Amino acid sequence: MEETRRVIALGFFDGVHRGHGALLRRVGEKAAELDAVPAAVTFDTHPENLILRSPLPLLSSPHDRADLMQRYYGIRDVIIARFDERMMHMPWREFITDYLVKEHGAVHLVAGHDFHFGYKGEGNPQRLRETCEELGIGCDIIPKVEQDGITISSTYIRTLVAQGEMERANEFLGHPHTLSNTVAHGKRLGSTLGFPTVNLSIPKGVLIPAHGVYACRACFSDGSSRLAVTNVGTRPTVDDGDRVNVEGFLLDFSGDLYGKTIRMEFYKRLRGERKFPSLEALREEVMRNAEETRAYFASLERGSGGS
Repeated sequence: MEETRRVIALGFFDGVHRGHGALLRRVGEKAAELDAVPAAVTFDTHPENLILRSPLPLLSSPHDRADLMQRYYGIRDVIIARFDERMMHMPWREFITDYLVKEHGAVHLVAGHDFHFGYKGEGNPQRLRETCEELGIGCDIIPKVEQDGITISSTYIRTLVAQGEMERANEFLGHPHTLSNTVAHGKRLGSTLGFPTVNLSIPKGVLIPAHGVYACRACFSDGSSRLAVTNVGTRPTVDDGDRVNVEGFLLDFSGDLYGKTIRMEFYKRLRGERKFPSLEALREEVMRNAEETRAYFASLERGSGGS
């Protein structure tokens, strides 16, 4: 029997943007007040993918969503629910009484103003609030969060990432756009160019940023990080295939990261992807991009007072 008492945020939380942050911060406050565990429920796949049968490319994998909630908002338990036929057909009331309260020990729920749940999305914020009142548990409904007169939404941020507008996407996210995966063996291009490289594949169902070269930070599991010049695309100079790779050239790093999980944080798109006449021309361009990346992060440091 589940003994843990949880304050639970409800939503899909794709990208864990500033709008989600308003819910997650509220969960932290209530959890401290009620001496309960700050938690969130998200789903392994977007409900639309099962309902509409059309895959919606997402900003973040379930692993990245959980990691962002834990790192930025102190959410201790991220419950990744399977969105399967059972979940899709669960009556809205049962989702609250059985799934959230009985199974997961909810003592307080926090949802956004547009949260729908249960069979055919018949559960809504008003029904959630009324049922919580009946059950004697707390409930907060968080209004929409705007920035620059635009409602912050995963849909809008997906458009920005797909266009390579990474700096603007990050303003709405409240943190750098993130992609984590296990480092795979690549074509050993980095050793040819004189840089250690990491090759990451984009997890299934995750949105591919606009092809091109980005100023990034590669973060390792021990908490350390290095600046990286990261190419997203098909590597037209060295490959003729059409498989999309994420290849990071790591600055000031030596060592082998093969088989380790790293987190690539995207900050700014430096240029589009293009084909170079030779490896030497590519190397010169990567060197130039490395200097741009150093200059970009140096200006960020200055902008934040060196913190």
